[in-house]
Amino acid sequence: MEQSIIHKVDRSQSQSLELLGSKPKFWFLRDNHRWLFKADDRGTGEDWAEVIASKLCRLLGLPHVEYHLAAEFNQSEYLRPGVICENMAETPKILVLGNQLLFARDPQYPRGQRFKLRQHTVEVVAEIVDRLAPPAIEWEQDFPVDVKSALDVFAGYIMLDAWIANQDRHHENWGAIWDGSALRLSPTFDHGAAMARNLTDADREARLRTKDHNRSVAIFAKRARSAFFASPSESRSMLLDDAWQQIATIVPAAAKGWLNKLASVQDQSVARVFDHLPTERMSAVCKEFTLELLLSNQQRLLNLGR
Repeated sequence: MEQSIIHKVDRSQSQSLELLGSKPKFWFLRDNHRWLFKADDRGTGEDWAEVIASKLCRLLGLPHVEYHLAAEFNQSEYLRPGVICENMAETPKILVLGNQLLFARDPQYPRGQRFKLRQHTVEVVAEIVDRLAPPAIEWEQDFPVDVKSALDVFAGYIMLDAWIANQDRHHENWGAIWDGSALRLSPTFDHGAAMARNLTDADREARLRTKDHNRSVAIFAKRARSAFFASPSESRSMLLDDAWQQIATIVPAAAKGWLNKLASVQDQSVARVFDHLPTERMSAVCKEFTLELLLSNQQRLLNLGR
């Protein structure tokens, strides 16, 4: 089977470190554009998760950052795996992250805290996103007919999270791009924590073969939690399904449009996103489990929308 191209990045190309996030990252120049290399130095599948998520975004027609498998080298010495993506906000454009937008709304907002932030609610984020312009024309895909506003598009991001079990859309994993005339919703980005990528293959195998319904992939998948809270008084974040259903009540026509998009994605189209991923990055059992998780989540979301 033909395998995906692994883009080689020499650390000597590094222009500057990226300080956001918890993973080693650096910017480098390629074809007169800035690219980001993001390492998967823990071997927990963040690289394949990013690549698969971007391919699924394409199937849905969501504005997204495109990720490609990569490897960091020191001249001829292999160092570690990772992914690369092109800068979504080339100068003079500016990326403004969610925590900055929320802080501008409320100076008491704890923008320095990233996780388990109870003030990060669907309602408040929707209020912020509704003030933004839609993504720039170069990011537009094949939107559903009822998707017109930035909030309509963002609802698609929340549906994506529920589909791919992305539990990491905290306030630095969404944002806006200032293009000199408008503050526009950014494409969706940073999905490296999705699809239960940090499970061991032994756990994946056990869940695939179990006869215990409560240990099945379907039950496991529906328990995934989001980075949103229902209210600041809640002690636990919302289930991904609940976050999706809440945004769907705010923009019901757009939500229906995105569900129709999801319904149009065929099983074989989902399976094909795994075709060229090399086994040293994603094992056979990992592919089988992840496909089962995606198909299970897809069907559950469609059932919820009926």
